[in-house]
Amino acid sequence: MSRVNTFDDWVDMFEQWQGDIGLESEDVKTYGFSEKFGGLKEEAIEFGDFKGRPKWERVLQIPDQRVRDALLNLIVYQGDTEFASVEQQRFLFNAAPSDNDMASLVRVMAEEMRHGWQMCYLLVKYFGYSGKVEAQKLLERRSWQNTRLLGSFNQDVNNWLDFWVYTNFVDRDGKFQLQMLTNSAFAPLGRSAAAMLREEAYHLATGSDGLTRVLKAGKVPVKIFQKYLNKWVPTAYDLFGNDHSSSAHWAYVWGLKGRFDEASNREPADMEHLNEASRMLYVKEAAGLIENMNRLLPEDGPKLYAPHHKFGRSIGDYTGQQWSVTGEKLDDAAYAEHLTEVLPTEADDATLAGIMKQPDWVVPKKSA
Repeated sequence: MSRVNTFDDWVDMFEQWQGDIGLESEDVKTYGFSEKFGGLKEEAIEFGDFKGRPKWERVLQIPDQRVRDALLNLIVYQGDTEFASVEQQRFLFNAAPSDNDMASLVRVMAEEMRHGWQMCYLLVKYFGYSGKVEAQKLLERRSWQNTRLLGSFNQDVNNWLDFWVYTNFVDRDGKFQLQMLTNSAFAPLGRSAAAMLREEAYHLATGSDGLTRVLKAGKVPVKIFQKYLNKWVPTAYDLFGNDHSSSAHWAYVWGLKGRFDEASNREPADMEHLNEASRMLYVKEAAGLIENMNRLLPEDGPKLYAPHHKFGRSIGDYTGQQWSVTGEKLDDAAYAEHLTEVLPTEADDATLAGIMKQPDWVVPKKSA
């Protein structure tokens, strides 16, 4: 790729990236990509050392280079997740259960691309040479090459059960992250996150609707359904970052990223456990969603459950530790066997592929 000098140069690279990942849908190609901005909740910085000062409209208004660097990093990570998710979902066009599902997929993927576009617009417009370099790099990494920045975004979404679990639970982390960025002291990021958050709601609804329709059809065994929860939900736990994070600490001190419940939480922020607090709010929300799914299952049959927050972790205090999906500590042999029992296997994938050939494996989707 040639170097990004203007945002038009970046748009040319964006279109090349679409071709490189095999995105052939004309509906996606003709989507009206543009930057969008919502409103700010407050005009003044809402927390941290700069609380009460006007929010920054330009990077040069930020009084410390460390703050500028941390802000750039937040934008890069957010943009990376958006482009990665499109790459992960690139195989789904060949097996949509219905035209209505295809339309939902196109919208989700187009909006994810637009969110990446939005982050790159901020990088190119506000961050000079370093922003242009990072915006280009966002189009050069690839999820299937394991070069995306966060673990959730380096494995393929292979089928539509994958997709619906992903959009309901991994995208739900996106809701949390965007909500925390709406309070940002950098006003263009806060406005961007507000607009993205409105679109993210459709992605969550798509996942919830799909999983509901699968359960109502009753064709996918609960045990296999549970394994896909076990596959994706722990990766969402990881997305909240390290425990005792100094990065989260300073992002709050500098007013760049708030708490998920910043508007309603009147308690002083626990600066050493910001990520943990957000993660446990997510754990509670995910458990509630799964409990609601159980209402769709026969009363006398097996039930679904949220994987324990210690299971399968790659980030934080439980990284590499051998906890079961229900929270018991296991030795090496028991853990290795446990993983074969609770994560999707090739046999499970084959069973699921056979089920998905049946026309009634999922209740039909209503048109939007």
